[in-house]
Amino acid sequence: MDVVMEYLDTYVFDSVYNKAALLTSTEALPRNSLVRQSLSLFVFIYAYIVAFYLGTAGLSYRFIYDKKQELHPKFLPRQRFLEIACASRALPQITLMTIPWILGELHGYSKVYKDWNQYGYAYLFVSAAMFILFTDFCIYWVHRLEHHPLVYAKCHKLHHKWIVCTPYASHAFHPMDGYLQSIPYHLAVFIFPMHEYVYLALFAFVNVWSVMIHDGEYISNNPVVNGAAHHTSQHRRFMTDREETLNSYRMLKLLL
Repeated sequence: MDVVMEYLDTYVFDSVYNKAALLTSTEALPRNSLVRQSLSLFVFIYAYIVAFYLGTAGLSYRFIYDKKQELHPKFLPRQRFLEIACASRALPQITLMTIPWILGELHGYSKVYKDWNQYGYAYLFVSAAMFILFTDFCIYWVHRLEHHPLVYAKCHKLHHKWIVCTPYASHAFHPMDGYLQSIPYHLAVFIFPMHEYVYLALFAFVNVWSVMIHDGEYISNNPVVNGAAHHTSQHRRFMTDREETLNSYRMLKLLL
């Protein structure tokens, strides 16, 4: 993330903070100020995720999503608007909760590295596979925790409002739900090394994947890849505050 912030500071934020200092007759906040970094991160991350969400979900809805699903009796009136409104309320709060992780990375507490040769080129692929396996494993258990009776109604039930999803449902959840499921993506680089560009690329990829698993296109419906088929069955079948123990694949088979 430091490479992104370096670029933004040079071409955007330096000018913004200097003008703000002139208007308020104060000293401009330096680049290493935690206040400035937090403000800059919030502006950038929020703008990025909103644009990315609306862009990818919009393209998926326009070119991939089967709009016949909107005729389903469980599809809510004005559901697309409701999904976007829900996401719009959640994303600012998720962004705020995410900033400490990014600050930790910027200040060198993570294992993100810059030199392509530091661990060799083969490790770039190994680290990518480790990232996918680690985050998928962790999110599975976070998701199961969110189906616990003590947690479901307060945190995860809102996302299950969308029984027949559109791609816009990908980010339409309770803020704490979205944050909890994002933690493994941040935690990964504090556990094992990743090149900064590989990390940024994978972070973008998992956001696209989040949209794809809500688009209803069953590109993959095998018991290994967690695709739209699995997620559709999860939305349409698991509508109570309990999820049957290790039962997802059986329910998928019944649905398909």
